[in-house]
Amino acid sequence: MRTSIRTLTLPAAALLAALALTACQSADQEAAPPAPAKPTATTTAAPTTSAPATSAPAPTTEPPATAPTKAPTKVPTKAPTTAPKKTTAPPAKPSLRPCTAADVKVVASKVSRPVNHLALTITNTGDRTCHALNAPLVGFDHSQAPIAIVEDSKPQAVVSLAPGASGYASLILTGEPGEDTHGMTVRTIKVNLTADSMVTLKAPEGTYVDDGAAVSYWQQELADALQY
Repeated sequence: MRTSIRTLTLPAAALLAALALTACQSADQEAAPPAPAKPTATTTAAPTTSAPATSAPAPTTEPPATAPTKAPTKVPTKAPTTAPKKTTAPPAKPSLRPCTAADVKVVASKVSRPVNHLALTITNTGDRTCHALNAPLVGFDHSQAPIAIVEDSKPQAVVSLAPGASGYASLILTGEPGEDTHGMTVRTIKVNLTADSMVTLKAPEGTYVDDGAAVSYWQQELADALQY
């Protein structure tokens, strides 16, 4: 009798527990919102056009701080294979050694023609060649200024005097006849060979000069000097 009651009571209790569990699940399902439906395979894909690429930001004016770069190594340039042409400078002209009072002897002498002329002869008495440059500067007695120079008598070449050789100049004593000049008889003739070398000669007796006196350039030959 006791065994039958226990058998009936156990299934009834299990049934009540199952009903209570079902009621709780139903209450939970009503309280929670429905889950979103999953997209099906027929959902259309988004368009393939990509969004425009954004441009890169403009570089800043200041470069990023970096370690100092090593200076490039200089590569020596290769020397030209052909040597440059050498230009030869023209030889320097040798300076002319002027004749001075220490080198020469100067003499004033009368000549037969032309009249009113004296010949100045310069002779190299040294042992080296010298040059009778330009025309001598001539004065008389105590005159302060030299007489005129005949520019037409300038030679084409400088008169070169080897040891023992002579050069010549013509000394015109008076001007053209009829000119209103002042004259005098002189005793000495001063001949300047260079700016700092002068010789004083004794004038031939009766040497008369006036304002028209003049002297030629030094010449290699006496005849060339006396034509002026």
